[in-house]
Amino acid sequence: MFISFQRVVKSGWDKFLRDRSSTGAALLVMTVVLFVASCLFILQGMSVFLIDLLEDTIDVRAEFSETASEDDILKAREELLFLEEVQLVEYITKEEALRRFLERRENDEDIIASLEIIGTNPLLPSLEIQAKNPREFKDIAMYIENSSFMPSVSHLDFQDRSTMIERLMLLATSIRVGVLAVILALAFIAVLVAFNTIRLTIYNSRQEIEVMRLVGASNWFIRGPFLIQGILVGALATAFTFLLLFGMSYFASDAIEHFTRFRIAEFLVENLVLLAVLMLAVSIGLGIVSSTIAIRKHLKV
Repeated sequence: MFISFQRVVKSGWDKFLRDRSSTGAALLVMTVVLFVASCLFILQGMSVFLIDLLEDTIDVRAEFSETASEDDILKAREELLFLEEVQLVEYITKEEALRRFLERRENDEDIIASLEIIGTNPLLPSLEIQAKNPREFKDIAMYIENSSFMPSVSHLDFQDRSTMIERLMLLATSIRVGVLAVILALAFIAVLVAFNTIRLTIYNSRQEIEVMRLVGASNWFIRGPFLIQGILVGALATAFTFLLLFGMSYFASDAIEHFTRFRIAEFLVENLVLLAVLMLAVSIGLGIVSSTIAIRKHLKV
């Protein structure tokens, strides 16, 4: 049995080296398929990153009155942190609120002149609240409105931001659905192309298979070399795909990070093992399945 397996492996290796046209075609298509699949994987990671970034920008601010002491505000913060729906509560002092306001309006001379005329800080201390799920902001707002510290709150801007929050959530959902639809469509096309290319490669070897049948070769001995060839093509295509991916990340990472803040090279390194396993599983699995079906159905072995 072991000797037969050795012969199958050697025959598959020889076939891989000898049939350069069929091996080259299968290798090219498989590399393209894996590269497309990998780009879709990166696109999915980027969409998740952008959605998380978008959701992190959503918050609700509770402004406290001038008479509210810092201890009262900090107690309110601790109370909100105990809520299951709350992810983060940041205390913004009057001074910090003014500093941030001036940073945003540093080029607006009229605003700065008005503040200098007033001579005092007109802004109020506040708590900026982020939810674990933006859909839970309504529950958080209702809790604040019924809380013991509500009399110290001069303004809760949930109603002002509710429309914006709903639109952002709709946008996030649309991004998820759109990316998933693109991934499924392109993945189906890529797998279909690779599948038919491998079947065509085997079809071109039909005379060789017929000779092997005539001399009494077993089904396993006929299938084996094609399976080994498919495994070798898949492994080599995986290596080529990694070279393309890291080459792409080297040349495009700065531009992508500039526009989206998504670090593609860091994402590839973090998911290196997972990506390698997925690519090997797809390429080798596709080669084995395609070879098995093509030989059994079309060549009637």
